[in-house]
Amino acid sequence: MFLYHAHNARVTDDDSSPSAAGDTFRFFATAAKGTEGAIRDELREHRFFGVRADRGGVHFQGRLTEGFRACIELRCAVRVLVLIAEFHAPNGEALYEGVYTVDWAHVLDADRTLAVRAFAKNSALSHTQFIAQKTKDAVVDQLRDRLGSRPNVDRDDPDVLLFVHIADDHARVYLDMSGESLHTRGYRRLQGDAPLKESLAASLLRLSEWDRKRPLIDPMCGSGTLAIEAFLWSHDIAPGLRRERFGFERWRSHGDAEARAVSDLRERARSRIIEKGPLVWAFDASRTMVAVARENARAADIHMRIEERTIDSLSPLPTPGVVIVNPPYGERLPADQSLYETMASAFRRMKEHRIAVLAGAPEVEAAVPRRPTKVYTVFNGPIECRFFLVDIP
Repeated sequence: MFLYHAHNARVTDDDSSPSAAGDTFRFFATAAKGTEGAIRDELREHRFFGVRADRGGVHFQGRLTEGFRACIELRCAVRVLVLIAEFHAPNGEALYEGVYTVDWAHVLDADRTLAVRAFAKNSALSHTQFIAQKTKDAVVDQLRDRLGSRPNVDRDDPDVLLFVHIADDHARVYLDMSGESLHTRGYRRLQGDAPLKESLAASLLRLSEWDRKRPLIDPMCGSGTLAIEAFLWSHDIAPGLRRERFGFERWRSHGDAEARAVSDLRERARSRIIEKGPLVWAFDASRTMVAVARENARAADIHMRIEERTIDSLSPLPTPGVVIVNPPYGERLPADQSLYETMASAFRRMKEHRIAVLAGAPEVEAAVPRRPTKVYTVFNGPIECRFFLVDIP
């Protein structure tokens, strides 16, 4: 397997396994913009090491098996990447040389496919398509030189996905460990017109400071993503348990020892599942969306309360909890001012509850009944949103 050496920023040709030898790798869990803090806290809760939030994600360190574990455990991350090389890349020749030095035969051969995604900032190399092409050329040329054959490119579903990030003429080359984006849990078979990604829903739940003990209500549940993610989290059902295969399982280096390690990690995650959790209650005014949410809950193999009700029926619970809502707004779904006024009135009745509102338009802020305790800026896809936390006395 490849070995990363921080001093010379090269990957050396070595047959020893990093997981067996105890070598430390540097990982990066990518995030929806504004949710980096949620992933940082999640990594710390799961006792990962070297956790450090950065723009666009969170760094952590460990053996290669820690990357496996992150893919299985993380709810808020979009992808898990492992850094395999970094070097000075002021021009195309330097980029090609740096990539060529990586021993790609450990993860690729002619029977596997490849794709490259590139990002650039404040660098002489600024054209991402050129960066991706140059990187691909270096990889396939090296494999042709060593093996006499080369992999093909598959941009849609590659066996090996590379990310090349160049900032201030410094290149970092990452291997994607996730494969399909980690937000895809596998249970959302049906969805509405403006679905919330599962990873963003999980991030909002963590940012809401819900303790997974008090009740939680989503009174405008749509396809049910927030409520389903809340149920899974409160029962400690790891999101990766439903994934058939991760990206790292398609690498050439993924053999019997690695497969056993992944099996052990999955079994450890299953052993933590909690049978009984707090009340998680979802409802929606749309009969169609209630049916969608119920089908998604069935697909997730969970049993939870999902009803057809309007938000003006919201009333305090005997045990105060959290009300979390992703209401419709102009760029996603049509809504009128009367809906927001009804929401505000309903929220004011929720004495001793915490209200968490994702607002994708200024009009939604009118539904926030008091001065927020906290406000986060997060991105729902390309839409800049405010996430308000309000405690009703």
